[in-house]
Amino acid sequence: MEDHISTLHDVFAATARRHPELPAVELSESSISYAELERAAEALAESLTAAHGRVRSVALLAARSAVAYAGYLAALRLGAQVVPLNLKYPPRRNSAICELADVDVIVADASGQQWLAHCPSGTGPARPVLGLTDEELLAAVPDGSLPPASVGPDDIAYLLFTSGSTGRPKGVPIRHRNVLAFLAHTVPRYEVGPGCRMSHTFDLTFDLSVYDLFVTWGGGATLVVPEAAELLSPVDYAVNRRLTHWFSVPSAVSAAAGLGGLPAGRGPGLRYSVFCGEQFTYAQAEAWSGFASASVVENIYGPTELTLACAEFRLPKERRDWPETVNDTVPIGTVYPGLEYVVTDDGELCVRGPQRFDGYLDPRDNTNRFLGPAEHEGHDGPDGGALSEAHYYRTGDRVRREDDGTLIHLGRLDNQVKIRGYRVELGEFETLLRRHPGVREAVVVPVQHRDATELMACYTGEPAREADLRRSLAAGLPVHLVPHVFLHVESMPLNPNGKIDRAIVAKLVAEQAKLTRP
Repeated sequence: MEDHISTLHDVFAATARRHPELPAVELSESSISYAELERAAEALAESLTAAHGRVRSVALLAARSAVAYAGYLAALRLGAQVVPLNLKYPPRRNSAICELADVDVIVADASGQQWLAHCPSGTGPARPVLGLTDEELLAAVPDGSLPPASVGPDDIAYLLFTSGSTGRPKGVPIRHRNVLAFLAHTVPRYEVGPGCRMSHTFDLTFDLSVYDLFVTWGGGATLVVPEAAELLSPVDYAVNRRLTHWFSVPSAVSAAAGLGGLPAGRGPGLRYSVFCGEQFTYAQAEAWSGFASASVVENIYGPTELTLACAEFRLPKERRDWPETVNDTVPIGTVYPGLEYVVTDDGELCVRGPQRFDGYLDPRDNTNRFLGPAEHEGHDGPDGGALSEAHYYRTGDRVRREDDGTLIHLGRLDNQVKIRGYRVELGEFETLLRRHPGVREAVVVPVQHRDATELMACYTGEPAREADLRRSLAAGLPVHLVPHVFLHVESMPLNPNGKIDRAIVAKLVAEQAKLTRP
């Protein structure tokens, strides 16, 4: 990263100076150059200042539009934190996020304005709105009235909200320096530069969208924006839009396979394929490697609190060279250079370094989320002393460290449940179920049935007789731990971030249990 770059806006502006004529964004029927997008963002920043004075927190109610990208850059240009809202969220959740983030103004594109118009009275965010269309945005001309931004690497770049255990959104502030550390490693690793055409599969409320935008713009590449229909057909999106770099959750591979497969060799233009967000199974990796035969395939891992990703594993080109893992998933590999980690006695991965955030928006959420500088020093909360750079963030993920230092992701700590007095790891059940012939994806969830907690399974692929599935699992499990319900579905339900939605899976199998075992 260049010495003068200290913010995310600097990342984009530096590329706009070097390559003003290159396309920064390609929409379905038009493209926007770096110069044009910079001009639009500057004009939008001027409009925000003229209407609202000094703004410190800007919400984006926009998705995959010129307004969304210019709005993101305009907020950064003003030194404000970006707070993405989701058009798929209910009004009360977006309203709660605006309250918690103390949003000054909402920037809304045409879809966002329509969303606001349909909010029931009293449920939408009570904030000023600057609404405009892509056409209005791109026609605006800045007058040069904005002073230089007074913002630095220690300021907050964006604020995202995850679902906290209390039911209220949990704010994760990420500072410019956190993202710059990630970009310094990632842009050169994937050889991102002019001429590269990058996927954009993540909504702005998912932290991995920051990869989409700023890995692209940091290298001078083009962000190729899909239409809604293209997101449902990853193969056609990758091939027809001539992508060179792919980045998505692994579930996109399963979705593509469910729509007729991944034809071998059809994606020769892909040079890099990177997956993140959930476990990446070897079955998914094989399917994608066959489709994108010339592509490097890599699995990366990391929670929002560690700024997008903190570990990586590049699959060897030949299938025979892939390492065996206990759960048939691609390793998460090794932690990024510049980061440090420890694995606790119960297998939890804890990481510190320049990508680690400085704590939640509400300090109460820091309780039991950090590990002291020494591995066994204890957990710090609001009353456990000041949070320092020496503290490790507790990811909540269980890992296994191989002899060569490679890390295998085993699952969430909270995926361990007690069934009939036995503590079991749900990931082990899912691994065994995926090994059954014809099964593609598998999710096992605990469901309260009558007066007991029982395991129930949901799977995709070829329908199978329940007796065969039980027999297959019984070969590796005690009989009393074999799931009682097996529900076949065409595809797994996904949450707005594209990950498998385990809560919906639990509801589906619970309904199946009622039908088959009243």
